[in-house]
Amino acid sequence: MPASLPARLALGLVVGLVLLFLVLPILIVVPMSFSNARFLTFPPPGYSVRWYEAFFGNPAWMQAARVSLGVALATALGATLIGTAAAYALSMSGGRLARSLTVILLLPLVVPIVITAIGVFFVFAKTGLLATLPGLVLANVMLATPYVVTAVLAGLRGFDPAQEMVARSLGMNRLRAFLAVTLPQIRPSVVSGALFAFISALDETVVAIFIAGGQNQTLTKRMFTALRDEIDPTIAAISSLLTAASLIVVVLASLSARKARTGA
Repeated sequence: MPASLPARLALGLVVGLVLLFLVLPILIVVPMSFSNARFLTFPPPGYSVRWYEAFFGNPAWMQAARVSLGVALATALGATLIGTAAAYALSMSGGRLARSLTVILLLPLVVPIVITAIGVFFVFAKTGLLATLPGLVLANVMLATPYVVTAVLAGLRGFDPAQEMVARSLGMNRLRAFLAVTLPQIRPSVVSGALFAFISALDETVVAIFIAGGQNQTLTKRMFTALRDEIDPTIAAISSLLTAASLIVVVLASLSARKARTGA
């Protein structure tokens, strides 16, 4: 039976309140990023772009932004290659071992991030990877690979492996058959996983606090350090830019997922 009007109104009210709760920080941070005040105040007494100019005109902030962007791009590439290969192997294998390996691959999503950060710190301290770009990329690939595995596994569930078997029976090896037959059909899922891996690395803070340093500080770690010294609206400006980047990536991932569902 269709829901009654009061029930629909109540549901709409609850959904609206939840959405308001989720977006409220954005509704506060974005206006503060355009404040002309010296300190964070809400509502802003006036509006200006001075804090965006302060961000783009500060070499230290720009260096941190370049590090974050480079690490995020490298992470997206590495996690996509590893996660896609792992998801394909798990999908084609099946059985108890495959299920166990899937759980292991998804552990970074389950283990508290602080525990992971401490473990990464001690390993990197012994291997000389602290405060290095390779160390940051390796750590973020570990954290981002589960997103790719999850997305690609979802795409492979709707793929008929018999199509690849036909290609292999016609003389293609497994790699060529995967690239020619399987990958084009699961591409939206691979793209979604890559986008989430990118945004995961761009926003990652806890692990970066432990292992980033020197000229290889990420934007999020530098923001955390700046918050301890002096809180000015530059932090709000950077937060707004990161939020905008995250929203763009989420929209792209949603469009990719919709394309995968419709088969367009």
